[in-house]
Amino acid sequence: MSFAVRNDGIYRCRSIGGPEELLPGEVFSEVYVPLLSVGIDVDAERSWRDGELSSLMWLRERHRDQLEISVNTTLTGEQFTELLHYMQDLRDWPQSPDFPDSEHRPVAPEWIADQTE
Repeated sequence: MSFAVRNDGIYRCRSIGGPEELLPGEVFSEVYVPLLSVGIDVDAERSWRDGELSSLMWLRERHRDQLEISVNTTLTGEQFTELLHYMQDLRDWPQSPDFPDSEHRPVAPEWIADQTE
């Protein structure tokens, strides 16, 4: 027996004859994926995402404050745009068809790791 699994905010698992019966947004599985393990993964990924967003707030706020008081900004305009896009990708992550697979998490721009509060 094979299964089609979907988790677009509402977990679904249905039995199918083979991969040719998959609908858009579903992934093929040869084993039944119980709701409990998916729920744990969903909670863990949401927690990771929430923590990641929280850890970036200061960087966004610093840039906005520097603009507001008309001083040189620590980030370039391009970096700030990349930051905002990454933060939006984090917000959109739970709606991704790959959610909650941590292998498909949004990837932070490399320069963020070099920033200090």
